Amino acid sequence: MERRGAAAGGGVQMCQTVFPGHANHRGELSAGQLLKWIDATACLAAEKHAGVSCVTASMDDIQFEETARVGQIITIKAKVNRAFSTSMEVGIKVTVQDTLANIEKLVSVAYATYVAKPVGAGKIELKPVKLLSRQDHLEHSLATERRRIRLDYEQVFQNLMQESDKEDGYCDTLKEEDAVSTDLTHVQSIELVLPPHANHHENAFGGQIMAWMETVASISASRLCRSYPILKSVDMFKFRGPSIVGDRLVFNAIVNNTFQNSVEVGVRVEAYNCEEWIKDQARHINSAFLIFNAVNDKGELLAFPRVKPTTKDGVRRYHGAIARRRIRLARKYILSAKEDEPSDPWKRSNQVYLSYSNIATLTHLAAKPGWEITSTLDDIKIWTHEEGDVLSFKVEMQVKIPSDLAFSLLSDFTRRQQWDKYYLTCEVLQAVNEDEKIYYVTSPSMTGYKPKDFVVLVSRRQPCQPSEPYIVAVKSVTLTSMPPSSEYCRSEILCAGFQIYSDSSSSCTVCYFNQVTLDVLPHLAANLTGSSKSIEDTALACIKFLELEGKKY
Repeated sequence: MERRGAAAGGGVQMCQTVFPGHANHRGELSAGQLLKWIDATACLAAEKHAGVSCVTASMDDIQFEETARVGQIITIKAKVNRAFSTSMEVGIKVTVQDTLANIEKLVSVAYATYVAKPVGAGKIELKPVKLLSRQDHLEHSLATERRRIRLDYEQVFQNLMQESDKEDGYCDTLKEEDAVSTDLTHVQSIELVLPPHANHHENAFGGQIMAWMETVASISASRLCRSYPILKSVDMFKFRGPSIVGDRLVFNAIVNNTFQNSVEVGVRVEAYNCEEWIKDQARHINSAFLIFNAVNDKGELLAFPRVKPTTKDGVRRYHGAIARRRIRLARKYILSAKEDEPSDPWKRSNQVYLSYSNIATLTHLAAKPGWEITSTLDDIKIWTHEEGDVLSFKVEMQVKIPSDLAFSLLSDFTRRQQWDKYYLTCEVLQAVNEDEKIYYVTSPSMTGYKPKDFVVLVSRRQPCQPSEPYIVAVKSVTLTSMPPSSEYCRSEILCAGFQIYSDSSSSCTVCYFNQVTLDVLPHLAANLTGSSKSIEDTALACIKFLELEGKKY
């Protein structure tokens, strides 16, 4: 088995001036052209790392924040974040620069997956990415979480589809006389894959196919808005199979649903060679869902008319668009939320993104520069980190048990009250899966105050490589089945958890992190002034608990 890989992770950059040939009638960069540039840049980054040709497997959900105009400069930076066995995640950042005004704005951040193509019958095992900076390490860690999102997406979608019923508004839409039939928006187009559309292996570029998909989707959307649609986002492009020079690609686009100022268009791409063309044996190579807005001459958003499906498949697509929108809105809100905002509600549409956010927030906190040590004992060190008005602390503990055992004990929060006096009770409210559980926690009352309670999501992750830590991340969530009660003061955990590093077969380093809230601040302040040893005492109790339990195994 051949191992391939460049040392520096395959970073590349493309700069393009937007010329009239790249623009639409408004003088703005065509979304299709931008997708072609994005794919080309990301593919080159993947090939630089792999050392062999690569093909596009998928492009994650893309959000377009800004548009570029003729004369402006587009810069696309792409870098391999992590290499798996034969595939890679490539991070992509697109900015637009107005050289006259000396202003640069972010257009989009996206992630794509590329697969290395072996030469002949050989197999390729990609070398790990060499991590040169703190940001490299961060993206490398989170790439595994983003991969989990991709793999879980279909299950999340199916769960939401099972919930689809008359409450989604379908029956109300059928009663509306002005609702437009989606049949009127169907667009079909055909393209012949020629050598300029393909790489040197005669496979059609993924970016070219995405550009053609955007064209037919835009035409479909325009039949509703009677204007020129603007692409705002794309649900994941997923390439199911290759197409080559000589293939006939048939594109079918149709509006699935409208949402006041936006419309979702579904596009399906099928490929035929000459023989398949005669026998009508299509190869389904791609599907995607594109979301458009439309504006008037003043730049004001236009409203789309309501639509009504007229077939069983139309009803499925109608409800599918609602489910995807719920996921899209949940993802956008959670992943862009400020750290000091209250907990998010736990719903089917956002579970995978809350889990990602939980792990990502703790990983970001641990990776921040500027931690300062404030206390040192034999086996315990306490660090603090101050950023603006946000204060966090880290407790580093040396423990004489294997890291996997420490992970198992610390990730079971029903045992936390055995060593943490601030946990009075702890019960499992919902066992989501093997790695995610929601707990209800109560803490004892302090003089003059009500006892506190918490509803927390605990996400646990095992390392993919020996050098990576075990992770147990904690943050508050909201469950409708567990509302606040008058007996307790409902409190929030913004970011907390453990990172556990293996030191040897019989010892490990346990790091506990907590982004300080008003509940924790008095204890930390007392520790920093030397009037209390509560944090050290809790850490010593944790070490004692772990090592006593370790002797049982």
